[in-house]
Amino acid sequence: MRYLDKQAIENIAVGAAFLGTGGGGDPYIGKLMALSAIEKNGPVKLYSVDEIEDEDFLIPSAMMGAPSVMVEKFPNGDEFVKVFQKLAKYLGREKITGTFPMEAGGVNSMIPIVVAAQLNLPLIDCDGMGRAFPELQMVTFNLDGISATPIAIADEKGNIGIFETIDNKWTERLARTATVEMGASALVSLYSTTGAQIKKSGVHNIVTLSEQIGEIISSKNRDAKDKLEQLLSLTSGYELFQGKITNVIRETKGGFNFGKMNLEGIEMSKDEQMKVHFQNENLLAEKNGQVVAMTPDLICLVDYETLIPVTTESLKYGKRVRVLGLPAHPKWRTEMGIKTVGPRYFGYDYDYAPIEELISKAVASHV
Repeated sequence: MRYLDKQAIENIAVGAAFLGTGGGGDPYIGKLMALSAIEKNGPVKLYSVDEIEDEDFLIPSAMMGAPSVMVEKFPNGDEFVKVFQKLAKYLGREKITGTFPMEAGGVNSMIPIVVAAQLNLPLIDCDGMGRAFPELQMVTFNLDGISATPIAIADEKGNIGIFETIDNKWTERLARTATVEMGASALVSLYSTTGAQIKKSGVHNIVTLSEQIGEIISSKNRDAKDKLEQLLSLTSGYELFQGKITNVIRETKGGFNFGKMNLEGIEMSKDEQMKVHFQNENLLAEKNGQVVAMTPDLICLVDYETLIPVTTESLKYGKRVRVLGLPAHPKWRTEMGIKTVGPRYFGYDYDYAPIEELISKAVASHV
């Protein structure tokens, strides 16, 4: 067990935004909420998965919807706790052992810290993705047959409700409809789990990994090249492209941010082109017309000079970025994982190929 202080939260916000692959909400907004919560209530305890008991009972909270909406539709802050407490009351649980993030992302890694601080609960060092994905059934708990419901859903106006569904895909469909009516973003609490289920089905040590990534990126004593080398070493990642954004097409529909961006190569990628497709999160990267990374592997955009993560809602013409690719957690590379979050689920006519294979293929084609 250790405590998360202000510096830890600063680093986690940056690292989680990186792992969020463009989604998961604005890291600045999430960080402000978490810093305010610990300033008022004190630092949050972080437990490793090994430190919880099998019979412990935990509930996560998260934001659902289009991240770009949250820039203008700022949460009040108390709805995170209200939706958490609503689900606990519905379940008849007086004692909740702790909370944890559902995904890595700028806001969704911070919301559980707010809840933990306000309710004096520990945060568990795990999540259900190891990155961010746009739909509720896209979590490792779902791969093991754990139900998302009952789910509590709330908005900043005070509306709150409970769904019980026949399967996790129906949870996504009904909660998404409610989210659209709530203004394209809402707060949810779902996938209540035992300690035993977290040990088996969660992605462990994600908060610590986020903090380590954020510490590297935020370091003032290293140049960009040194930081990049350490970052890629820590995450087993690849630098896919260096470029300038020349065009962004995006729209918000059905509670998602959809779009694609075009990049023109600079420096090591001079005279080359890249296209990145996204649905909240970056899902597919094509370099010179050849796919070099695809979901569930991670496609992360960072500022060319500072390596600060670039979210899909902050994309703009002329911005210089590096495109990095990371291998997904092994749970996502299973048959069920690929069926749930692979390229064909999102409408891309490709069979999943690991980023390691795609990189080797791209290198071979240039020899």
